[in-house]
Amino acid sequence: MIKLMHLSDLHIGKIVNEINMLDDQKYILEQILTVISEEKPNAVLIAGDVYDKTVPSAEAVELYDSFITQLAKLKVAVYIISGNHDSPERLACFNRLIEINNIFIDGIFNGKANKHTLTSDGESINIYTLPFIKPANVRAFYDNEITDYTDAVSVVLKNSAINSDEVNVLVAHQYVTGKGTAIRSDSENISVGGVDNVDAGVFIDFDYVALGHLHTLQNICQNVAYCGTPLKYSESECNSIKKIVMVEVDGKNISTRQIPLKPLHDMRTIKGTLNELTQNPVGDKNDYIFAKLTDEIEPLDAMGNLRNVYPNIMSLRFDNKRTATMNAEIKMQEISNKSPFELFNDFYFLQNNDNLNEEQSKIITEIFKSMEENT
Repeated sequence: MIKLMHLSDLHIGKIVNEINMLDDQKYILEQILTVISEEKPNAVLIAGDVYDKTVPSAEAVELYDSFITQLAKLKVAVYIISGNHDSPERLACFNRLIEINNIFIDGIFNGKANKHTLTSDGESINIYTLPFIKPANVRAFYDNEITDYTDAVSVVLKNSAINSDEVNVLVAHQYVTGKGTAIRSDSENISVGGVDNVDAGVFIDFDYVALGHLHTLQNICQNVAYCGTPLKYSESECNSIKKIVMVEVDGKNISTRQIPLKPLHDMRTIKGTLNELTQNPVGDKNDYIFAKLTDEIEPLDAMGNLRNVYPNIMSLRFDNKRTATMNAEIKMQEISNKSPFELFNDFYFLQNNDNLNEEQSKIITEIFKSMEENT
């Protein structure tokens, strides 16, 4: 049996609501290293978005370097791809050198999914690595009429010489959808100006697809799965429990199990009046807090008072009769059929009590057109 650890979306260097998550990331990466020491997987798969920015901070690079160094010391094979947040060139730097330590980084797309063979106790599997791609990236290599993300991934895989009779695992970073709708969280970048989903049917030749990009742990269809982020990065993730996904491969039989992760600071929401929340705090006061105040009259310096009790408070909003009335005026059906330009104009109006002028409209239209052409 071959054992794989599926990770993704580390987002090293991420800042959430002006709070730097680096200490939390260091803590969770050390926990992951402990699990690797105990579980002894044959390989670790990191499915993109290693960094949160294409130009990461020096501290983020230092933490990534430390993590990779510790992985090398554990003598485990590592397969890393670049995500949409990563700089492919920066991530792939020195990849030939570190392959000496069985660490393979596939940062720059070269027209196909790259094949690696992993062998243990006489059993072998193929691990294919495919960095994040857009249709425009694929059109640069092929003459095919590639109109969307599904076409793009399908063309690449068809040209990657995959033998479906063998055991094949793919590491990819895309927005993949199956019969249902994939769960997205607020901490993800959502495509503007185009549909970026890939139909799961293109992965028919793979026994397991280790996906990155969406931050919530979920199965899209049989053996096509997201492991989610190792940490919570938005209010929409407060009720989730972050986990490591262990994949066990026994020939064509694939099984998975999950190992919960315990963060340095949890992320959660609290709701009540200012007096209730400050006089009777519940849970760890050092958690990352999204507060909802139910006071009908907004208290003076509510954020300051909350911060005295919850030093890591991330946001404050009111949930009372006034806000309920305001929210009721926003109809989802009114925005679902609007174009990106119309949505932006609505946002501008809310901020400025005026519509975009002719020159501004022209600039915004050009921006959305350019984004469409680059997807």
